[in-house]
Amino acid sequence: MDGDLRLRDRGARASALTRATPGWAARRLRPRLLPIAQTAAAAVAAYYLALLAPLDDAKPTFASIAAVICLGVSYQQRGRRAAELIAGVVVGLSVADLIVHAIGTGPLQVGLMIVLAMGAATVLGGGELLVSEAAVSALILASLPTTSGFSPDRFFEALIGGAVAIAVGTLFFPPDPGLLVGRAAQSVFADLGETLEAVADALAEADPTKAEEALRVARGIDGDMNALEEAIATAREMVRFAPPRRGARSVLERHARTLPHVDFAVRNTRVLARHALRYTRSRLVAPEGLPDAIRELAQAVWTLAAAYDDPHSAADSRNLARGAASHAREIFEREPDLALTEIISQVRSTAVDVMRAAEVVAGAPQPADELPTEEMLATPRAAE
Repeated sequence: MDGDLRLRDRGARASALTRATPGWAARRLRPRLLPIAQTAAAAVAAYYLALLAPLDDAKPTFASIAAVICLGVSYQQRGRRAAELIAGVVVGLSVADLIVHAIGTGPLQVGLMIVLAMGAATVLGGGELLVSEAAVSALILASLPTTSGFSPDRFFEALIGGAVAIAVGTLFFPPDPGLLVGRAAQSVFADLGETLEAVADALAEADPTKAEEALRVARGIDGDMNALEEAIATAREMVRFAPPRRGARSVLERHARTLPHVDFAVRNTRVLARHALRYTRSRLVAPEGLPDAIRELAQAVWTLAAAYDDPHSAADSRNLARGAASHAREIFEREPDLALTEIISQVRSTAVDVMRAAEVVAGAPQPADELPTEEMLATPRAAE
């Protein structure tokens, strides 16, 4: 037992040392270099544009702050960020201005301002950014040594910073929406294929530990699916407002149209992993050929992932999934076993989901979800 603990400790330290290498840091930093550079450029541009505006603030740093918050280092929901930031400024300044003129400034007044500003933002249905920005705006105004009434400078600085962030992020230096969605989709397919491979290994070796690991990975795919949905929504917004990126529409539509089928495949795979765990706990070894059928299904998933960039290869994914379902059924007919019924059913259901997604990617004339399940599994369709 002590030896195992020492080995785990050594492995953890080795992993930490690996993560500390310059190469690992460069790999982590490379995908974010563009958004980081965009954020810096937006902050500088917002500052100088605010200087050109007829404002009383000689150092309009809030314009830079607004640009950084709206743009951030990711691409998600930039328009909503800008709107919430500006709304938060308005709420915070209004509340703070009323409190300052009514009861003055001081530690207790500052606390009251923050409570009222955040409460008002919450009542108005604001998001997390709106609520926090309302508190920050109230705090900054209350901390000023003197105040001669409400000043619209910070409101206009917020407008300038938000406008610059939107312009930099969507018009002048738009990111690649296809790459954004592709990375999110690859995470889903990678975990989905890994789960199927782990299920196959667990059944082949009657190993409940591997089955538990497969179920753990399967449960984590829900987070990947949420990220994919958000990436698709964000990419569509990019394409709408960034003319240079409108060529990515076809790829985005393929991802959007296959999303329901991929989601069903994820759910069915999770159920498959759960049934596999129950089966392996009885220490039963799966019939010969069943693990290979599940590995074939994993190969279909990975082939589908590549088909978004090359729709002609969708036929390969469809054929692999159909073959996996057919082999699973043959195994059951050869060795009928009620304990395997649930596993065989989930293999076939997942295969159908993959096939439906492949049909959509290939541009099938008949919608994939209109075809009966047994017809899809029994009748090969001509490659487009």
